Amino acid sequence: QVQLVESGGGLVQAGGSLRLACAASGRTFSLNAMGWYRQAPGKQRELVATITRGGSTNYADSVKGRFTISRDNAKNTVYLQMNSLKPEDTAVYYCAAGPLSTAQAIIGAYWGQGTQVTISS
Repeated sequence: QVQLVESGGGLVQAGGSLRLACAASGRTFSLNAMGWYRQAPGKQRELVATITRGGSTNYADSVKGRFTISRDNAKNTVYLQMNSLKPEDTAVYYCAAGPLSTAQAIIGAYWGQGTQVTISS
């Protein structure tokens, strides 16, 4: 089994920054792909960004140029640096990790509990 624990959510003003972290434990050898999804009230969960163990990244168009995903393989931790935040970035952000990813999803993902990110205008 795999456990994912997120941290770093909170409330910031538009234009500000936040950094999310997600630490994985358990059977981490299987986690080639790690990343972040988000779900805003009344909307479907959407993929924000993914990163492979080798460092290949993928971003949703809505966050390109503002968010940066990174990964520390030694610590089994993935980060999401979020800059130039907008009110529409408000959502619960979920860490996900699994054996592989596509442009649209992390396949066979394990999930974290989610962390709230709120951007005030």
